[in-house]
Amino acid sequence: MILGVGTDLCDIRRIEKTLARFESRFVARVYTDQERQKAEKRGAARANRYAMFYAAKEACAKALGTGFRDGVFWRDLKVDNLASGQPIMTLSNGALERLQSLTPEGYEAKIDISLTDEYPLAHAMVIISATPQR
Repeated sequence: MILGVGTDLCDIRRIEKTLARFESRFVARVYTDQERQKAEKRGAARANRYAMFYAAKEACAKALGTGFRDGVFWRDLKVDNLASGQPIMTLSNGALERLQSLTPEGYEAKIDISLTDEYPLAHAMVIISATPQR
């Protein structure tokens, strides 16, 4: 069963401007250390990666039904990858608590995420579903 769906479109140029003006403050507030390392590996295209992560976090907060309130904060939502390269979203703190409150007893939550970018835009879609526990 689907528990939540979220999507977000982010203008990479906006992230570029924000990085130019408020880089350390913005990056520390929104991204985990691991996300920062992944984005910085992209060199000149780092804003694209930051924008995709930003869109993913926004989409996930929408799928949770809270946005960034009720104890859900930016760094509680972490974009990572499986060894295959498939993107995944890992939740902690208030975001994890919200996910657990959405998940019916006897079910386990699954978060599917899709990311893409084509300058000047980055897009993310998140689907949170629940499947019966085995």
